[in-house]
Amino acid sequence: MLTALRAGVRLTRLALHLLSGLATAASVYPWISPARRLMLKQRWSRQLLECLGVELQVSGTAAAGLFVANHISFLDIYVINAVTPATFVAKEEVRRWPLIGWLATRTDTIFLERGSRSAVQHARAKLVEQLRTDRRVVVFPEGTTTRGDRVLPFHGALFQAAIDAGAPVTPLALRYTDSTGRRSEAPAYVDAITLWQALRAIVSADGLLAQIEVLPPIASHNSDRRHLAAHAHRAITHAVGAPHAA
Repeated sequence: MLTALRAGVRLTRLALHLLSGLATAASVYPWISPARRLMLKQRWSRQLLECLGVELQVSGTAAAGLFVANHISFLDIYVINAVTPATFVAKEEVRRWPLIGWLATRTDTIFLERGSRSAVQHARAKLVEQLRTDRRVVVFPEGTTTRGDRVLPFHGALFQAAIDAGAPVTPLALRYTDSTGRRSEAPAYVDAITLWQALRAIVSADGLLAQIEVLPPIASHNSDRRHLAAHAHRAITHAVGAPHAA
């Protein structure tokens, strides 16, 4: 009974917060400076985590450049934005998600169509443009989500943007734990689970903690995208304590 009541309160707070975000994105976001946009994005993301009952733990300091992270949940975007607001590369399907897709479209998200070489090239060009102006850009190079128990091999295509822009690559290691300190699968957005089911699992969780570790940056000069992808993969896999995926 208590869990159901808590979940209901969190979902109500979430709905109100999403409506506030929609209003801000429509009426304020287009007219303010990039720096102000980032500040609003960070504050809104932190408040979103509070609405969902998710605590945040951060280690390390983020600078500019290309950030790459392991991918567990749609929640990853807001966890990272709460720490270091950035431009994200997201799969094209996100654009069609209720409310969240509309918000993502209007908050500097770069959408990528899977399996399209021309779409990858277009996204890479946008990334280079962003990185050359010292923006933070985040990519999930696994290309899909896991339960957090492993880190899938990284696709190297978008790492080329860091090389072309002369920007460092900073790995971000993400973990979710429960009130006992064990790995939590509540946020995992995998298999045939729906967005609503994922939200229900998150708001029903007790003591959910999002942990993000900012790892040392990797220089992109005198390197190639496969080396960068492998280096970042090893660093994240080691940090989250996951077995190496074949």
